[in-house]
Amino acid sequence: MKKNLITILVIVGALALIVFTLMKNKKENQAKIDVVAEKNASIAVKIDVVKTENIALDFSANGTFEPTQQLTFSAEKSGKVIRVLAKEGDIVREGQVLAIVRSDVINVNAQTAEAAYENALTDYKRFENAYKTGGVTKQQLDQSRLSMINAQSNLKQAKINVGDTQIKSPISGVINKKMIEVGSILAGMPPTNMFEIVNISKLKLKVTVNENQVSKLKVGNIINVTSSVYPDKIFNGKITFIAAKADTSLNFPIEIEIANNINNDLRAGMYGTAQFDSKQQKQNLMIVPRNAFVGSVSSNQIFVNNNGTAELKTVITGRIIGDKVEILKGLSDGDQVITTGQINLNNGSKIEIIK
Repeated sequence: MKKNLITILVIVGALALIVFTLMKNKKENQAKIDVVAEKNASIAVKIDVVKTENIALDFSANGTFEPTQQLTFSAEKSGKVIRVLAKEGDIVREGQVLAIVRSDVINVNAQTAEAAYENALTDYKRFENAYKTGGVTKQQLDQSRLSMINAQSNLKQAKINVGDTQIKSPISGVINKKMIEVGSILAGMPPTNMFEIVNISKLKLKVTVNENQVSKLKVGNIINVTSSVYPDKIFNGKITFIAAKADTSLNFPIEIEIANNINNDLRAGMYGTAQFDSKQQKQNLMIVPRNAFVGSVSSNQIFVNNNGTAELKTVITGRIIGDKVEILKGLSDGDQVITTGQINLNNGSKIEIIK
């Protein structure tokens, strides 16, 4: 009996020890899980330090080149195309014949109109002489003169129609698209598109600048312009337009006209950069990286590291200088601004700073 009691006590003790060990392990595992969960809850970010620097006020702005002249040339009259004298890529000058429309009927009409005019002119001269001798009345002379004027007008229109059979380029440029072939039937209403002509001897670069920058610019200012395709070539540009009103982003559209070089290296649609020289000395400015802003600079919001927590701050910005932005109010030197990972942050989010 005593032996059985001892066995039972040993078994109970062993079970108690197992239960104690399991509970201890569970607490240790839970503590580890809590640490991992807390670490995983932190969002990885990179930071930069706010500082005041001696900054040159030169700035640049990007845009795309557009042609100063671009025309989709359409038919004015109906007819059948019998010759096409230009193809895509051809350089053409103003007044150059690009295509010829069938003209036999038109030529016949012109000949008929010319004969009618000659007859009307002869009749008018005869009536004029007869009127001097009293052979015809003033009314008959006036009627003859009116007939002659009408015949003359018909002849002028007939000659215009003959001229229209030779389709001429209204501007100088490059044939960018050819939309007709031999045998194409042209219609005057709605008009048939025939050629797209682009003049790239001069181009314009459209960019935007902020209110601080636009105050230093004037129409006629000479601006250096570069292209992403030809980064080593500098083209001279001239400001031809400055908007009187800011756009929805509170920036002012600017147009810069650039004379292409002799090889027409610049093409419409290329990416260009205008370099604006402020002609001012350097200034001490409090700056942050442009990528510190939530969304874009216009949002005026930046996340700051506050002892491992993301704090959303609203700032007042000044000039944009390349990839840096001037801060007028809202931050102090030494503040740590978050430059990556903002899309995952909310005000108060835990953060983990990575290099």
